Amino acid sequence: MTAPSDRHHPVFELHDVWKSFDSQVVLRGIDLRIERGEAVGIIGPSGAGKSVLLKCMVALVPIDRGTLLFDGKSVPEMTPDEQTHLRQRAGLLFQGGALFDSMTVEENLEYALREQFFRSMKPNEIKERVAWALASVGLPLTERATMPRDLSGGMYKRVGIARTIITRPEIVLYDAPTEGLDPQNAHRVSDLITELRERLHMTSVVVSHDLRTVFSVCERVVFMLDGQILEIAPPEALAGSAHPFVRDFVIGHPPEEPLDPVQSQPPEPWPPRAAPHPKTG
Repeated sequence: MTAPSDRHHPVFELHDVWKSFDSQVVLRGIDLRIERGEAVGIIGPSGAGKSVLLKCMVALVPIDRGTLLFDGKSVPEMTPDEQTHLRQRAGLLFQGGALFDSMTVEENLEYALREQFFRSMKPNEIKERVAWALASVGLPLTERATMPRDLSGGMYKRVGIARTIITRPEIVLYDAPTEGLDPQNAHRVSDLITELRERLHMTSVVVSHDLRTVFSVCERVVFMLDGQILEIAPPEALAGSAHPFVRDFVIGHPPEEPLDPVQSQPPEPWPPRAAPHPKTG
């Protein structure tokens, strides 16, 4: 893992960040700080600008104006090589996993390494890193020859996470990591995000509509609407937000329904996984 240049800086710092595509304004004056080592969730309705925000942060999409700093350095002013180095330190898990269908699991993982370390990594080092990444997400090495189409939904997500962490980033930005998963696999991926953060000392940013995942893995939650941040608060505080839209979204009430104070509670985080019963006999 690459050592950060100055641990006193926030990992990301954004001030008055704007982004448009033609006449459509997607980000409207975003102000946000993400500190080193924390877990931040970003929630809000579809079209709020959440995924675009992540892509701007890792220099995949340029901002139109404002200040965007990574580790104290201006992202728009970075050279292409410096932006590549940024993406080595801050990995993005794309929505849906985005594995190459024509490549095996191993080839997908190797591709990520060759893209970023083509000058420095030897073939044996690449093989070792693939084995490490698979083990880190709880997948056996025997899955390396599997094609993406033959993976279950939960395994597909895990391979996507393995491809993201294989460069050993300091920060992982997860875009809808549990989308399309059944509750059991969503729980497993949520546990994995927490485990990776604790074991590998990563900063985590999680964009999701799955409030259980956000509430179970994140310390702060950013609520976005129409390209703006309405509120930043601990997950347990959002049900009592002063913004009716935030309250309704978190509690699950349609905006036109009055809130019932008895039912006005956010969804419970995932319960702890029960320990297996010891075998007898």
